[in-house]
Amino acid sequence: MNLNKSIITLMLCGLSMGAIANTDSLTQEVKIDAARQFADIKNKRVIYYGPVVVTQGTIKIDAQELSASSNIEDGATILVAHGSPATYSQLLENNLRATASADEIQYNISKRIMTLIGNASIEQDGSKVSAEKIIYNIEKQQLVAEGDKQKDDRVITIIKPESFQDQVPAKDVGKLKQEIKSTTSNKPPVSEEQPR
Repeated sequence: MNLNKSIITLMLCGLSMGAIANTDSLTQEVKIDAARQFADIKNKRVIYYGPVVVTQGTIKIDAQELSASSNIEDGATILVAHGSPATYSQLLENNLRATASADEIQYNISKRIMTLIGNASIEQDGSKVSAEKIIYNIEKQQLVAEGDKQKDDRVITIIKPESFQDQVPAKDVGKLKQEIKSTTSNKPPVSEEQPR
């Protein structure tokens, strides 16, 4: 069905995670492996029942149910994956894997916004953000994470130190170490001996 292939191909082309995504994946065929499929051609909607596995190059989506639809009025194409959890992963150009998971993953292709709802997490290069809801604007590379206020859930961010160091040029790391050394050398040394 051309409708199925068009919607899913459009979805995956927009879903690459940021500027360093492996663009070779987007030129490869889309494969959808599902237990059952329903297509409403008149209303531009396709639903795959699972388990569902979508692959295109290094991009992979796993879900219990996956639906893709186009809004006739504004032309927006929206993908919704449900699972326990639904997962998205992609190998980036630097050979690191970026992953996202949640009970529900929504993707608005025209706005290039991925919304993760329920037990949401995004992980890349050992760093991770977990929250009840995460909204990621792929084009702007902006992320908003929210905890569940009713459950007093908080946003948890884990930053792998090497990730930060890889992003700071070596000359800047040297300056940073020198600044730390100079600010600590002005203070008297701390003695471990207790006064008598």
